[in-house]
Amino acid sequence: MNKTLNYVISASYMFSALSLFAIAVMIMGWSVSEVFDQLFNANLQKSEFVAIMLQAVGAIVIAIAIIDVSKYMIEEEILRDKELRSPREARETMTKVIVIISIAVGIEGLVYIFKAGSKDITLLPYPAVLLVVSVVLIVGLGMFQKLSLSTEKSVREPKPKKE
Repeated sequence: MNKTLNYVISASYMFSALSLFAIAVMIMGWSVSEVFDQLFNANLQKSEFVAIMLQAVGAIVIAIAIIDVSKYMIEEEILRDKELRSPREARETMTKVIVIISIAVGIEGLVYIFKAGSKDITLLPYPAVLLVVSVVLIVGLGMFQKLSLSTEKSVREPKPKKE
C-alpha cells in the first residue's frame, strides 16, 4: 500500500512538473512571438515598443522561474530520496527563488513606469512601490543569507564541550 501511494504521489509530481514546464515554454514562445509581431508594426511608438520588450523579458524571467520550480519538483520529489536537506541546500534554493522573484517584480515595475510615464504621471507611485518591493526582497535575501550562513557554520562546527 505504501509503495503504491509513493508511486501515485511521484507520478503526480511528474505530471505537475511536466505541465509547469510546458506552460513555461508556451510563455516564452508567446513572448518571443509578441516581440516579433511588434518589430514590423509601423504604427508602434518607441515607448510602446520598450514596454513590450520589457514585458517580454519579464514573462521570460517568470517562465525561467517556473522551469526552476518544475526542475526542483523532479529533482527533490521524484529522483531523490525523501530525506531532510542540509541548511546549505535550503539556502541555495531560497536564494535562487527570491532572486528570480525580485527580478520579475523589478521588471514589472519598469514596465509599469514606462506605461504610467507615457499615459499619466500621477500613476508613477504604484510602479515605484513595485521597485521598492524588489529592493526589500533583495535586502531580505541578504539578511536570510547572513543568518543561514551562521546556522550552517554552527551545524558544521559543533562547539567544543567544557570539561
